[in-house]
Amino acid sequence: MSRAPLWRALAALAVIASSLLLALTMAPRLGLDLRGGTQLVFETKDTPTVKADAESTDRALDVLRRRADALGVVDPTLVRSGEKRIIVELPGVLDPREAAKVIGKTAQLNFHAVLGVAEADDKDAVADESGQKLKLGPVAISGAGVKDAAARSDPQMGPGWFVTIDFKEAGPWRELTGNAACEPVGDPKRRVAIVLDNEVISSPQVDESIGCKAGISGGTTQITGSFTAEEAQNLAVLIKGGSLPVPLELVEQRTVGPTLGADAIEASAKAAIVGVILTALFIGVIYRLVGVMAAIALACYGLISYAGLVAMGATLTLPGLAGFVLAIGMAVDANVLVFERAREEYGEAPQRGLKASLDRGFKNAWSAIADSNITTLLAAGLLFWLASGPVKGFGVTLAIGVLASLVSAMLITRVLTQMLIGRIGPKVSGLGSIGRVRSWLTKRNPDLMGGRRLWLAVAAGLLVVVAVGLFGRGLNFGVEFTGGRIMEFATTKPVDAGVARQAVTDAGFPSAVVQRSDDAISVRTGQITSDEVIRIEKALDKEVGDVTKRRDELIGPSLGEELRRNALIALAVALAAQLLYLAIRFRWTFGTAAVIALFVDTAVVVGTFAWLGKPIDGVFLASMLTIIGYSVNDKVVLFDRVRELWPLQRKEPFDRVVNSAILQTVPRTVNTGLGALFILAALAVFGGDSLRDFAIALLIGIVVGTLSSSFLAGPAAIVLERFSKQPPPSPSTKRRAPRVREGSGAVL
Repeated sequence: MSRAPLWRALAALAVIASSLLLALTMAPRLGLDLRGGTQLVFETKDTPTVKADAESTDRALDVLRRRADALGVVDPTLVRSGEKRIIVELPGVLDPREAAKVIGKTAQLNFHAVLGVAEADDKDAVADESGQKLKLGPVAISGAGVKDAAARSDPQMGPGWFVTIDFKEAGPWRELTGNAACEPVGDPKRRVAIVLDNEVISSPQVDESIGCKAGISGGTTQITGSFTAEEAQNLAVLIKGGSLPVPLELVEQRTVGPTLGADAIEASAKAAIVGVILTALFIGVIYRLVGVMAAIALACYGLISYAGLVAMGATLTLPGLAGFVLAIGMAVDANVLVFERAREEYGEAPQRGLKASLDRGFKNAWSAIADSNITTLLAAGLLFWLASGPVKGFGVTLAIGVLASLVSAMLITRVLTQMLIGRIGPKVSGLGSIGRVRSWLTKRNPDLMGGRRLWLAVAAGLLVVVAVGLFGRGLNFGVEFTGGRIMEFATTKPVDAGVARQAVTDAGFPSAVVQRSDDAISVRTGQITSDEVIRIEKALDKEVGDVTKRRDELIGPSLGEELRRNALIALAVALAAQLLYLAIRFRWTFGTAAVIALFVDTAVVVGTFAWLGKPIDGVFLASMLTIIGYSVNDKVVLFDRVRELWPLQRKEPFDRVVNSAILQTVPRTVNTGLGALFILAALAVFGGDSLRDFAIALLIGIVVGTLSSSFLAGPAAIVLERFSKQPPPSPSTKRRAPRVREGSGAVL
C-alpha cells in the first residue's frame, strides 16, 4: 500500500474511533420538543428610567436564572437572544402558568413598614393577602439587599413550611423590625409588607418575643404561617429572585408533552432505519461492490454526524432530527458523483485499470462535490442566522451532516473501495459499464433542448397555476407567522371534528379553528391565556372523552410578524446568495438560469401548499431552504459538466453542448434523487403529523428540482447566453471530453 492510501486509512480509522468514543461516552442534548417541557421567550421593555438593551437584558437574565434555579427545575436553560430577548427552557414543566407567573414577575421587590389600615378611597393603598387595604411607608429595603431565600420545614417547630430570608446587611432589617415591634400585638403597624409588582406577596407580623427597638439581629429571619410546600417555594423564589431591572413581556411559549417527543424520536428512528436500508440496497444494486462499500461508509457517516452533534453540545430538536435523517440521503450524492465519474474514466480508457479510473473519479468529481456542498452550507447558515427555536437546530444538524458526508464519501468510501478495487473484475466492481440507461441515452442521443420553448412554456404555466392558488386560496400561515395560540390534544379514541368544534365553541371560542388528525385534536385561536387553555381542555374532556395536552404554543403578534418577515428575507437572501456564488464559480448566465429554476422550484412547493391548505410555519421554512440547497446541487453538477464540455466542443451550437451535458448527468441526477426519496418516503410514512408535511414539501421540491435542472435551467441558460459577451471557457485548463462505450448487462 502506498503512503497516500496508508495516510487515508489511518485518518479514516482515527475519525471512526474518535466518533465511536464520543458516541459511547457523551449523551445528546435533546430539545424540549423531544424530551418534553416548556419554553418561554421574554422580551425586555423600556422604562422611563432604564433602556432595554443588551446590558439591562443580561441583568434581567441573572435575576431569571436565580428564580429558575430556586424553582428546582432540573437542568434549566436560560440564554439571551439578540439584545432584548431571553429564552427560558424548563424541562419537565408541563403547566407553564405558575412557571411564567413566578419567573416572569416584572416589577421591583421592596420591604415596607406598615403605617396602618388605609381608607377605602386611598389610591396609594395596597391590598394584603386577605384583601385588606394597607398604607405603607417608604421603601426600607430593596430586593437588591436580599442575599438568599429558601423554603424549609422543621419537625421540631411543628407541621407546615416556612421561608427563611438572608440579608446582605443586618442593619436595615433590624431597624425595620425593631420599629414595628414597638406596636401592640395584633396591630397592623406591627407588620412588615413585602411588595412585588405593587402587590403584597407577604405581610408577616413581627413575633411578640422581639422587643421594641431591638429588632431581629443577625441578618436572617423566618416568615412562618400556614404555607403549603408549593406556596413557601414560590414565595422564596420571588424574594430570592429580587428585582428585574426592566419589565418583561412574554412573547412566545411552547409546551410539549413527553409522549409527543418520545413518539417523534421513535418515528424518526424507524424512518432512519428503513431509509438507510432502502438506500443501501439501492446503491448496492446500482454500483455493486463499490456501492456496498459506500453503504458501509454511510453507516460511518451516521456515527460521525451523531458524534459531531454531541461533541458540539448542539441541541437536537424535532426538525433537527429530521435534518439528521435527511442528510443520510444527501450523503449519497457525493458517492454517486464519484462512481459516475469513475465509470466514465474506465469507459474512456479501460487499459488504465479500475484503480486508476476510481482515483480519477474522486479527483474529477471534487469540483462538483465542493460546489454543491457549499451551496447546502449556505442554506444551513441562513437557517441558523435567521431562524429561531427548533428550526435553528435544523440548520446546525444539516451543516454537521454536510461536513460529515464529505468525510464519509471522500475519505472512508475512498479507503474502503481502494482496498478492494485491485482484487476484483470490472463487472463485479460496478464500474465496468456506464449503465443501461446511460448507454441507451448515448445511443439514441435525444434532442431534449430542441423543445426548450415547450419546457419554458410549461414552467410559465406552472407559475400561473401557483399564482391562482396564492391569490385564490391564499396561504395558511401557522401561528408562528401570524401570532396566536395552537394546542394539540391527544385522544384515546377517534373523535368527530364537528363534536370537538362544538365543544370548543361552547367553551367560549366560536372563532377557533378545530382540526382532527388520526389520534389528536388541534385547536388554533388568537391570543388567549393559559387559564383559557385549561377551559378548552376541560370542555373537550367532557364532550369527547379523556384528552391529554401534547403541545401548546403561544406566539405574540409582534414576534409572529417578525418571524414572517425573517422568513421572506431568508428566502430572498438564499436565492441571492446562490446567484452570487454560482456567478462567481461559473458565469452570470449559469447563475441566473439556476436561480430562475430555483425560484420556480420554491414557487411550485408554496403553490402546492396553498392549494392543499397546508400550514406555512417554521418547519416549512426549513424545508424550503433545504430544497434550495438540495436543488442547486443538480444545477451545479449540470453546469459543471457544461463548463467542461463547452471549450472542447466550440464548433457545436451551445444548445447541443447543454443537451450533451444533460444526457451525461442523468444517472447522477436520478440516482441521487432516488436516494433522497427513499429517506423522505420513510419520513412521510413513519414520521407522524409533525414530520409528514416536512417530508411532503421536500418530496415535491426534490422531484420538481430534479426536473427543472434539465428542462428549465438548461433552456434558460441557452436563452441568456444570447445576451452574454463572455467567451467560452478556455480549453487549455480543461480535461478532454469523456467518451463512453455502450455497456453490456449493467444497470443504471
